[in-house]
Amino acid sequence: MSDLLLNALKTSDPALPAAAAETLAAELGDLSGLTVYPRSIAAGQNRLFFLGRRGPEKLLGIFAADAPAGFSGEELPLTMCHAAFTIKRCPTTPANAAALRAALPFLAARPLGLQKSAGAGDRLGLATPGHLRAFRQHTLAPIVAQQSIRENARTGRAPQQVMDDATWGVFQEGWRQGFGADADHLKTTADIDACAAAGYTFFTIDPGEHVDNSAHTAPLPALETKVAALPWHALDSSPADLETRLAEKAIDLGDFSLTISRADLLRAAAKYGRAVAHTVAMYRHLAGVMGSRPFELEMSVDETDAITTLTEHVYIVNELKRLAVQWVSLAPRYVGEFEKGVDYIGDLAAFEASFAQHVAVSRAFGPYKLSLHSGSDKFSIYPIASRLAGDLVHLKTAGTSYLEALRAIAHLNPALFRQIAAFAINRYPTDRASYHVSAQIDKMPAVAGLPDDRLGALLDDFHAREILHVTFGSVLNHPPFRRPFFDTLKNDEETYYKMLETHFNKHFTPFD
Repeated sequence: MSDLLLNALKTSDPALPAAAAETLAAELGDLSGLTVYPRSIAAGQNRLFFLGRRGPEKLLGIFAADAPAGFSGEELPLTMCHAAFTIKRCPTTPANAAALRAALPFLAARPLGLQKSAGAGDRLGLATPGHLRAFRQHTLAPIVAQQSIRENARTGRAPQQVMDDATWGVFQEGWRQGFGADADHLKTTADIDACAAAGYTFFTIDPGEHVDNSAHTAPLPALETKVAALPWHALDSSPADLETRLAEKAIDLGDFSLTISRADLLRAAAKYGRAVAHTVAMYRHLAGVMGSRPFELEMSVDETDAITTLTEHVYIVNELKRLAVQWVSLAPRYVGEFEKGVDYIGDLAAFEASFAQHVAVSRAFGPYKLSLHSGSDKFSIYPIASRLAGDLVHLKTAGTSYLEALRAIAHLNPALFRQIAAFAINRYPTDRASYHVSAQIDKMPAVAGLPDDRLGALLDDFHAREILHVTFGSVLNHPPFRRPFFDTLKNDEETYYKMLETHFNKHFTPFD
């Protein structure tokens, strides 16, 4: 056994010098029969933990002077320099992931607070190393376990699997600066329970089903009726109290003040009152489930028909604050269109003016972050959001990482990509129903007319991107595709990582 390996085994610092990592990886690889990821090597509990590959399979390796308990796997006894040691090779099971998080606390998600941040959703469970390579180059704090319940259903993954896949990715890449985990778009207390049990720290409540979109244009008599029918017991208030609090009062928002008319206040309450009540109930349930464990809350009303006005934003956060809800970020429905996987559609000047007002509310009633949902590929608004919000911004992406997987497949397995594209075209009319997209099949470039080396260009076309984006669930659940899809990416994972790193550098650079 080399002195380097012996000294690493004895260290109390989990981070090993980068210069030594390559040498240690080679030595641990010889002992374990694995190709070891150098960045993964970490010391703890008088053991060396590392991740390695054997063909397409990844295994946790543990080198120790004794047989490590708490991990299931194959033990390989060693005698070196007249001393007994053990190499343990463990499958990447949920139980071993949990044991590893206990042994190496930097692998457990934690709250990020008011740090400028970004969420990088991973529908495949393969993207975290690529995401983290981009995060290393920028100032955004990472959320790397992020998937909505809707996406879980479509990918066949449970919240615990999403968390475990992120754990292995963080471990592989040797990320020790901390990360968050977003239980996205939660609608029920059962959703909360499952995600809390899996170790999530950031909970996005989606009360969109409780938003009354008709109130946006309803006449005053209808608004009065709607407001009278709100669940005032849950809101711990009454219509009269609401008007006393907010109607015709000057509200200081820093550089300007806002006076809310009675009609605008009733419109805001009619539209969002039930959404506030639902969010409060979800928050209180979450606080009870989490107990002493720290957590963060985001409220999201981005997937609604009508924009969130300045008055409505003030109403929402004033009520949350009054009802003792603590939140770290809010996702309004902004002006313009935030379609999946493509750039912002709308007037940039109008977005800037509106966003500046939302920032003023977030500073006056918080501070809290403004969250950009469906935020992937919105390159034209990133400089605006960064300049106006500073650190009070959270960028949320998801499907763009799946699209980069398709870009990798187009490069590595053109025949498979052609089959997926044809299948996606057939599925698009059905799969688009639950997404806000406007792509048209007849405007998508013909795949048959593209040579293999030009297939990746489809991922730069508006219509192709949206069609390929929203059909991910159908593609991943189609048996002829699933195994070759994952095998292609696993057999040349570096290609996928490099494409992710390049793509996310474009997302993160405007926020530096």
